[in-house]
Amino acid sequence: MDKIEHLYKCYDVLSEAGEDKAKHAEEYKTILNAVKGSSKEKRLASQFIGKFFKYFPDLTDNAIDAQLDLCEDDDIQIRKQAIKDLPKLCLDNPQQTPRIADTLAQLLVLTDVVELQQVFSAFETIIKKDTKGSLAGLFQQISNGDEVTRERCFKYILKKLLPMGPAIITSEVEEYIVDEIKKILMDVSADDFHFCMNILGSTKLGSTITGHSQLVNLAKEQAELNNDIDEITIDDEIVERFIQCSTHAMPYFSHTIKSTEFVEYVCDKLLPLATWNMLATAVQQNQVQLRLLKVFAEMTPYCDVLPEAVKRIDSVYTVLREYMPLPQLDDKDVGNTTPSFEFSHAECLLYALHTLGKKNTNSFSFINDPEKLKDFRSRLQYLARGTQGYIKKLEEAVKGKNEEELKSEENQVKLTALKTTSNISVLIRDLFHSPPIFKHDVLLSWVTPKNNKLLNKRHAPITFDKDRQRDVEKKSKVGNDQKIYAPPSGKYSANVQTYGTSNNRSRQRNPNGRNGSGAGGRIDRNNSRNGGGNTYRRNFQSKRV
Repeated sequence: MDKIEHLYKCYDVLSEAGEDKAKHAEEYKTILNAVKGSSKEKRLASQFIGKFFKYFPDLTDNAIDAQLDLCEDDDIQIRKQAIKDLPKLCLDNPQQTPRIADTLAQLLVLTDVVELQQVFSAFETIIKKDTKGSLAGLFQQISNGDEVTRERCFKYILKKLLPMGPAIITSEVEEYIVDEIKKILMDVSADDFHFCMNILGSTKLGSTITGHSQLVNLAKEQAELNNDIDEITIDDEIVERFIQCSTHAMPYFSHTIKSTEFVEYVCDKLLPLATWNMLATAVQQNQVQLRLLKVFAEMTPYCDVLPEAVKRIDSVYTVLREYMPLPQLDDKDVGNTTPSFEFSHAECLLYALHTLGKKNTNSFSFINDPEKLKDFRSRLQYLARGTQGYIKKLEEAVKGKNEEELKSEENQVKLTALKTTSNISVLIRDLFHSPPIFKHDVLLSWVTPKNNKLLNKRHAPITFDKDRQRDVEKKSKVGNDQKIYAPPSGKYSANVQTYGTSNNRSRQRNPNGRNGSGAGGRIDRNNSRNGGGNTYRRNFQSKRV
């Protein structure tokens, strides 16, 4: 008898058996064995396995393995059919949902657009039937999967699952997601932290004051603000951790939820001059100092009155002096000399000094010291002269440009530079008074005005689009992409850009570049079968997200 005809006969026997289907295990085994046959046999087997799956509990593992063999087939058409039929294995068998979801989670690494869309469709089917069971499979892969798989699972939750709305994401489901993400945050890498905070911000935590407070506390825990810093051995991981945690806390700071502990951490542990100079040699290549100063400046408006304000503000002032050189008094042509300044750094520190001074009156130590005051005013005057000169040049450079011309990269840099230098000029006018006054409010040059900062977070968008073109490379960044102005004759502020399992059938990358199942890739079957913990330790720095 022809093999295809025999498969149809087995199908007919099982279909007509009614309540006695379980008595026909041999026919079902014939269907399972067909996954090793011709292309047509495999496609028929894919359709038949799920239809009769629930009647043969003793063959559960055999049936699932057979279906997964089809998901790993070299023929993309067979793989697509097998992925489409995967949900049949759990629609009437909810206890299998986490296992099937675990498999689909591994398939999120696929790069073929049509094949990946089939995975999304299959996932949607089982999610609508059993949301928590499906999430269990996703979180299983987040706990135990490799780096790429974890990333895709996070993105799926954020970009596909959460937007399904309250009909699917009920209060109970959302609570489950929040609890699982919090468990992951107990021991997390920098990349995963970025995704976790974005997911939490998309839940109810992102829409209530109580939730905002929880999110800030989570960021605070990850930043390890209570840990001591050895200024001799400080490395970029410590600072990177703080920058990323602060960036994720930033949207939730308010006049109710204070940034005071973050500000204290910077003043006490990162700005003391010995530590600051060590940062310059340890991670200068990443311009970490400027990134740190930016998040510090942004959080100061939400700081409460500082304990030991004089000491902490003095640490800001001490570092500020490093970016405000004294006039070159020995130079006969000092009046014609173009000063050399790092304006981006100066803007951050002047803003922080101005903001903290306004909140903590009579806390400038140099005010009552004639020598220090003279030094400060001299540096301010020199910075003001250089700033005014550049403002004039920049205004001339953009004058007369139409809207389209101003969109060019060169002119955008000049406009950003104009905002930076204009802010510095305003802040100097206030601080040059004796005593300093604080009547002007400025908007930091890299901050975009927004009506609702919670709807305009400065995190990089998370999508699946670029995943289809590459497997491992990560494009997400923390922070912002502000163009930093570099004065033509001064120091340059560089452009700021911030931001596996070991089971015996683990996934492998095959020669043609596919990552995951199919064309030589393997699905990790033991992971979902045997379970596993959800705590893992990874270097927080990792790749910057």
